[in-house]
Amino acid sequence: MTAADYRAAGLYDPGAPDAADRLALLEWLAARGVTLAQMVEAARDASLSGLAGDLALRPGRRTTARDLAREYGLTVEQVRKVSLAAGLPPRAPDEPAYTVDDGRLFAAFIGGVAMFGERAILRSTRVIGSSLARIAEAVVSLFQVNIEGPLREAGVGELAVAEQNLSAIETLHGVSSLLPELFSAHVETAIRRLREARSSVALGTARLAVGFVDLVGFTMLGRRASSQELVEVIERFEEVAYDTIAARDGRVVKLIGDEVMFVVRDAAAACDVALTLVEHFAGDPAVTPRGGLAWGELLYRGGDYYGPTVNLAARVAQIAVPGELLVTTEVASQAAAGGLRFEPAGRRMLKGFDEPVTLVAVARA
Repeated sequence: MTAADYRAAGLYDPGAPDAADRLALLEWLAARGVTLAQMVEAARDASLSGLAGDLALRPGRRTTARDLAREYGLTVEQVRKVSLAAGLPPRAPDEPAYTVDDGRLFAAFIGGVAMFGERAILRSTRVIGSSLARIAEAVVSLFQVNIEGPLREAGVGELAVAEQNLSAIETLHGVSSLLPELFSAHVETAIRRLREARSSVALGTARLAVGFVDLVGFTMLGRRASSQELVEVIERFEEVAYDTIAARDGRVVKLIGDEVMFVVRDAAAACDVALTLVEHFAGDPAVTPRGGLAWGELLYRGGDYYGPTVNLAARVAQIAVPGELLVTTEVASQAAAGGLRFEPAGRRMLKGFDEPVTLVAVARA
């Protein structure tokens, strides 16, 4: 391909200020085997500098849902159902949207259905898909914010951005090879933790401390602070939450904006987690954490926790004042030997509960 070919395709204007850099990018892409048609399509989507990385991410021949269904003895509707459960947008039956390696997903689905049943395996697939979608967005934002953004601010050309994009994708392949080992380590931890917390009530329940901590003042901060300032507050909150909870052998169940939900086997450790979060933001003029903890039987499904004890902890957190950690008497009883100070906080009426609940305020001894 020549400069004339690029110009005829609308990809190159020799009179443009960035003509030399655009031509260098196009020649670099061509040297990597990218076709003119692929360049035109990427330019139409304003993704020319990411094209090499896009092609390297999922290489190889593409196949259709109809072909996958035929190969694995499924219906097209089943292929669509598995794709949706995995969090992937639906495709037309004859659109070549799947790679050959995607077939392993459907092979695993068949094996999973034979062992657990279709409904259970689809639910599990939804959990995995949503978790991987978050990981994927985190990885993409990592590149955009920390690499692409500074490059563009520095005024570098499209070729430099394209080279960094491809380098990031190649690095990602190396990182993804580590995921099976990390996943196995997490499964090992989950087995141990849930065995230790196993309840005598029923399978799928566990006796744990569950806590909620949120940042009071974050909504008001959002009205006057810049986006970067908000990001810094949330990132600091998440960093402390993840590290503190993991250090106490607990798990972050979910983070929703300025609130974290977590579970810990030991009630004193749960108190320590919440107090650490409160103390980390002590003196911060913008936000102040508050928290609530409860102890008891929790129902766990799909990586989440449910039941009256969870609802109780959430309601307790909502009535705590900034800088305060309120817990139920069950938590106080379980954590009595944990080097903490407990003070009566009265009986409170909580939304969704018919009777007043006796609460205790917790501080360091």
